Amino acid sequence: MDVSLFDFELPEELIALRPASPRDSARLLVVRPGAERELEDLSVRDLPRLFTERDAMVVNATRVIPARLHGRRLRGETSAKVEIMLHQRLDGARWKAFARPAKKLGSGDRIEIGEGGEACLLGRLDATVEARGDEGEVTLRFDLSGPALDAAIAAAGELPLPPYIAGKRATDARDADDYQTLFAREPGAVAAPTAGLHFTPELMERLRERGVARHETVLHVGAGTFLPVKAENTDDHRMHSETGHLDAGTAAGLNAVREQGGRVLAIGTTSARLLESAATPDGLIGEFSGETDIFITPGYRFRAVDALLTNFHLPRSTLMMLISAFAGLDVVKRVYAHAVAERYRFYSYGDACLFLPEAKR
Repeated sequence: MDVSLFDFELPEELIALRPASPRDSARLLVVRPGAERELEDLSVRDLPRLFTERDAMVVNATRVIPARLHGRRLRGETSAKVEIMLHQRLDGARWKAFARPAKKLGSGDRIEIGEGGEACLLGRLDATVEARGDEGEVTLRFDLSGPALDAAIAAAGELPLPPYIAGKRATDARDADDYQTLFAREPGAVAAPTAGLHFTPELMERLRERGVARHETVLHVGAGTFLPVKAENTDDHRMHSETGHLDAGTAAGLNAVREQGGRVLAIGTTSARLLESAATPDGLIGEFSGETDIFITPGYRFRAVDALLTNFHLPRSTLMMLISAFAGLDVVKRVYAHAVAERYRFYSYGDACLFLPEAKR
C-alpha cells in the first residue's frame, strides 16, 4: 500500500508534552465501526462501563530503561562525541542500538560511555562496535555483562523520551514516573507502551469490581517505534524485531474468555502485536517467547484481539497502519479528523482511543 494513505495534518500544539493528571482523566474517543453512532467522546474513567465480567484486558508489563547514552568514539589518538539509543538486547553483553552520528562509527571502534562519577563505581561502561547496519543501527558488545551491565546502564543512561517531546523540553524528574505504566515490572523497553499510561489504581479497582479480568504479557518496545516509514510502499518497509513473551497460563485464560463469548481487549498496539504473534490462524492463542517483527497492515485478519485501546499515533507510522488494519482506513481517517477538530491531545502523553467493534472478529 502507498504509505501516503496514512498521512494526516496535525497542529503542533496538539502534541502533548505532559500526561493528563490524574492519568485516568485523559479523554477517550470510543469508535464503533459501522454503528449508527460511530464516534463517542468520553473519558478513560468511563472504561469500566464499556466492558462486562466476560471480558479480559491484556497489558504490557515491560518497564522502560534509561536507554539513551552519551559517549565518545575512540580511534587511535582521535575521539568524537556520539549518542547511543539502545533498542534491542541480544544477550548478556550485546545490544542493538541506533547511533548518532552513525557515520562516525565503524566495526571495531571503541566507545567510552558516561562522564565518570557514579558509573565508575560500577565499572567502566565501555563497548566495542561489532557491526554497523542500515539507518544508523549498530551492534555493541559491552565490556560488562548481565546485572553489572544493567546497573551501569541505569547509572549512566537517560530516560529516552520520544523525539517529539525531547525536542521541545528536557527530560526531568517527573518523567521518571510519568513515562512508566502502572504495570511496569520487567525492565527492557526503550519506549513506553503508552496506552498503559492512562491507568491508575482507582481505575483498576473499578475494572476489577466490574469483573474484567487482567492478564499480563511482555513486549520490550524498541526505539524502532520512533522511526518513520521511509519507504513509499508498505511492502518495502522492514520492521525492527522486538522481544517478548506470553506464558501458557495467560494463553489458556484468554482462550477461555473467547470460548465463553467474552472479548479480549488489548491495551496498546504492543499488546496487540504480541497477541497476534502468539495466535494460530484459527484464533487460538499459544505460549510465546522470543522475537517478533510482525507488521500489520490493512488486509490483515486479526486472530486474537477483539477490542483495542491505543493512543493517537504519528502520521505514516506502522502504528497508524495497524489501527487501520483493525478498524478500516476510512474509519481511522474519520477518527483522526474528529480528534483534531475536537482538540484531542496526541502521541505518547496524549489522550486515548478505543476501537470497539460491535461484533467479534
